[in-house]
Amino acid sequence: MARIQLDSFDHAILRQLAVDGRMSVTELAGRIGLTKSPTQARLRRLEKEGVITGYRALIDPHQINVAHIAFVEIKLSDTREMALGAFNAAVRKIPEIEECHLIAGSFDYLLKVRSRDIASYRRVLAEHISGLPHITSTSTHVVMEAVKETGSQPVF
Repeated sequence: MARIQLDSFDHAILRQLAVDGRMSVTELAGRIGLTKSPTQARLRRLEKEGVITGYRALIDPHQINVAHIAFVEIKLSDTREMALGAFNAAVRKIPEIEECHLIAGSFDYLLKVRSRDIASYRRVLAEHISGLPHITSTSTHVVMEAVKETGSQPVF
């Protein structure tokens, strides 16, 4: 799949929307220095080409009682494609797992898990994570303070 060519206006659109995805096209146009019509056309193209994959609300985890974060290192007994596929499918079904990354290194996966507190994390670990396919070991790192969290906002 070929990558779409982005110019400085496209990058400006992406930077602005990464900060405020709800701004109007008129406001966006004013911020990037184009008129509304070409800005709207560029925005539609970025969406159509899959550069912009969606819009979402950023939610304060303290307000909904899921501020406890743990990172979990996972080692698997089998890393062939079928085993990885089974693990990936099972992880997607656990709502407390916010992120899951296949890692090159001394372990196979790194999970970011959100829960209410350490007791609820322990239940998620025991009842869900430990039962994932092909796991041989887990190692948990509890977050003491989130210094910087930006979600999926790439630097460009």
